[in-house]
Amino acid sequence: MKWVVDTLTAAIGKKLMMAVTGLAFCGFLVVHLVGNLTLYGGKDLFNSYAEHLHSLGPLVIVFELGLLALAIVHVLTGLTLFYENWRARPVKYCVNKKAGGRTIGSATMPYTGILLLAFVTFHLLNFHFVDKSERTIFEIVASAFSQPLYVGVYVFAMILAAIHVSHGFWSAFQTVGASHPKYMPLIRTVGILFSLFVGIGFGAIPIYVYVVVT
Repeated sequence: MKWVVDTLTAAIGKKLMMAVTGLAFCGFLVVHLVGNLTLYGGKDLFNSYAEHLHSLGPLVIVFELGLLALAIVHVLTGLTLFYENWRARPVKYCVNKKAGGRTIGSATMPYTGILLLAFVTFHLLNFHFVDKSERTIFEIVASAFSQPLYVGVYVFAMILAAIHVSHGFWSAFQTVGASHPKYMPLIRTVGILFSLFVGIGFGAIPIYVYVVVT
């Protein structure tokens, strides 16, 4: 047991937890986006999808608690690594030279992560923790995205999500041991495509609702 604790509290263990939880969230994003795409099929299909989820009852609660646990581990570990890196080098270099492989995604990971955490809180307050007794989920979504400010916030957040995922995806595979000259170029390419899938897939929904539905 001690070696498990020692491993998880070491830098490599924290990075491994970030990688595993990050990949789990990538899987969740795919499932969540596929469900949200039913909105293009109209209000009946979207409401039917939402009702089907709620009909699962306790399974949904277990899934949500699992996501919460993953989020806590991912956020706390990320903040800890950020603090440890900052503490190890509190003074920035006079010359900021880009190292090989340095991207906007890798350079902004802590900041996009914090902003995405704020957005997720905003998202839950607007769509999850709301009274659904008198309005369907389609009506709630349509009402929110009838406001340009809401649309702008969501599109901006999805741009941040794409930037965050563009680095996090391949970095997670690298951390779990897939760092091989033969495979990494493919993994990086898949990571970029996945980030576009997330950014465009989620970001297009509020625009569609604003332009077509409302």
